[in-house]
Amino acid sequence: MIKVGIIGVGTVGSNVVKILQENADIIAARSGKKIVPIMGVVKDITKKRDVNIALSDNVDDILDNPEIDVVIELMGGVDEAYKIVTKALKNNKAVVTANKALLAYHRYELKDLAGDTPIGYEASVAGGIPIIKALREGLSANHIEAIKGIMNGTCNFILTKMMNEKAEFATVLKEAQALGYAEADPTFDVGGFDAAHKLLILASIAYGLDVKPEEILIEGIENINSEDIYFAKEFGYNIKLLTIAKKSGDQVELRVHPALVPSSQMIAKVDGVMNGISVIGDRVGETMYYGPGAGGSATASAVVSDLIDIARHTQNSPMLGFIKPLENRSLSLMASDDILTKYYIRVKVADKIGVLSKISEILGKHSISISSFLQKQDALQENSAVLLFSTHTCKEKDIQNALKELKALEFVVCAPAMIRIES
Repeated sequence: MIKVGIIGVGTVGSNVVKILQENADIIAARSGKKIVPIMGVVKDITKKRDVNIALSDNVDDILDNPEIDVVIELMGGVDEAYKIVTKALKNNKAVVTANKALLAYHRYELKDLAGDTPIGYEASVAGGIPIIKALREGLSANHIEAIKGIMNGTCNFILTKMMNEKAEFATVLKEAQALGYAEADPTFDVGGFDAAHKLLILASIAYGLDVKPEEILIEGIENINSEDIYFAKEFGYNIKLLTIAKKSGDQVELRVHPALVPSSQMIAKVDGVMNGISVIGDRVGETMYYGPGAGGSATASAVVSDLIDIARHTQNSPMLGFIKPLENRSLSLMASDDILTKYYIRVKVADKIGVLSKISEILGKHSISISSFLQKQDALQENSAVLLFSTHTCKEKDIQNALKELKALEFVVCAPAMIRIES
């Protein structure tokens, strides 16, 4: 029998208890052992909870309990969670966590500390989609060439609504908050930080990179507007918040940002609150994973799958899925300035003669060639126009320098906007 203590008995934690109790027979059949939740730790012991296990407000009641074999950390946050998981591992207790922020900052410290003690973290990325197991096990014979994912359901819900209903960002955000898809303070989701934490976890498994969120390119969806939607529809794109990892030689691009994606691609068809992840291996080619990226039941399902692996002793393999460096030469993070891709640019200008030629001149000066162009009259401001461009492939550094120069022009009404194109 494996006895489990749960730190954080909220939506996910209570669903973990229910799955372990209600599906006990099938879990025992698949794992070979009974897995029993015996205690939970909560912040407010007076709050009524729909679970029939002992509750405490003291984490040491679990961490110092010699009967508990596995600690499930579902409290969230970074610093306090790190202290708790560290103590659990030092007490020789296996750990299962859904805490992507903790792993984004401390995955390598925890790997070294754990040694042969199992750490499961399937629920930390894409909820109920078994993407961690796919990378660590199913695709372990492959060099991973690229990962492209939609890994934040809040952003995907908002962008799907904006594309399908031509609604504004602020309007759809309020709807997402009313439905419980977005927090009262949605910055962590719509700013791209949640997706970035998940990307870093996958990048460690795929490439062995020890990178922190502050080191990669992260942009959110807050500035996408109706002109961007118009351009996307005209040229056959959907707009998605993408997490991208792409190997080029001995460097790896890691970035999170909105992107124009051809509507014919499978990843572009992932709508609403669902998640989707494309992985390209050098032997298998492209594989695609789709499912619920959040929610109490789906995330709890991933937590229990880690418990079953621990019961089978299959989780005694290395935490990040490798024992030696993954490549003959160590891979390094590509500088954001060196990223090569195509771009969409939106510029609001005073409607004057010579404006377009001056913009073209600046873009050409920075080695940026125009692929397509649309002009729209500004519906809100007379005598102004919105110019929409797409470019051929160029360097991130060049596009950023060109945008700074465009912003300084006297006829440019507001700061130009840019979205990368991923084809």
